[in-house]
Amino acid sequence: MAEWTERAELLFTTEGLEKLKNANILVVGLGGVGSFAAEFIARAGVGKMTIVDGDVVDITNINRQLPALHSTVGKLKTEVVGDRLMDINPELQLTRLTEFLSPERAFEMVSPEFDYVLDCIDSVTPKLNLLIAAKRKKIKVISSMGAGGKSLASKVKVADISKTENCFLAKTIKKRLRQVKIDKGIKVVYSSEIQQQNSLRKTDGKNYKKSFYGTNSYMPGLFGLYAAETVIRHLLK
Repeated sequence: MAEWTERAELLFTTEGLEKLKNANILVVGLGGVGSFAAEFIARAGVGKMTIVDGDVVDITNINRQLPALHSTVGKLKTEVVGDRLMDINPELQLTRLTEFLSPERAFEMVSPEFDYVLDCIDSVTPKLNLLIAAKRKKIKVISSMGAGGKSLASKVKVADISKTENCFLAKTIKKRLRQVKIDKGIKVVYSSEIQQQNSLRKTDGKNYKKSFYGTNSYMPGLFGLYAAETVIRHLLK
């Protein structure tokens, strides 16, 4: 094994590191949740990854997103995050897809080649289609629900989507999933804290996003950590 994985090998064992090296992961969305999740997975030693995001770094991302610095504003997130992942593990087999995930493309992108899919999208329709595709194709998936409007780290947990509470995004996704006869069996990261309604802002609806909540520096990263932990522990079994 590579020298940089020495500490991980003590915990995961040589066999465990081999499982991670042979794994193939899809991360869709490289914002506050996805950027951290992708990095945690790369640092664990996963050998193959596809990252998907069509956006560039915006000045408003700096308070919470891993790729967001004053020096990276305007740069593609797949470029900034991808370069960082390759600097962590130069042997990583990395595919970068610089695109906004249309609802139709979600079904095409999810395939049996992936051991796990991380849904870190914050727009309802693409998120919904990605989850439906994963569920119907029987691909393991973990989905990030709403980290915005929340502040209590102790309220973040992983659960089946049917068990979520106090999350408007989860409520919307559950309602839409029920319309296609899916009411459980999708693992999510969510917070049971009641959202701070006064932090809500409306948008012009571009890229399937109609509104957003205020966010702090640590909650999206914590969601990404829980998502990455779920994937890594599954791969090590």
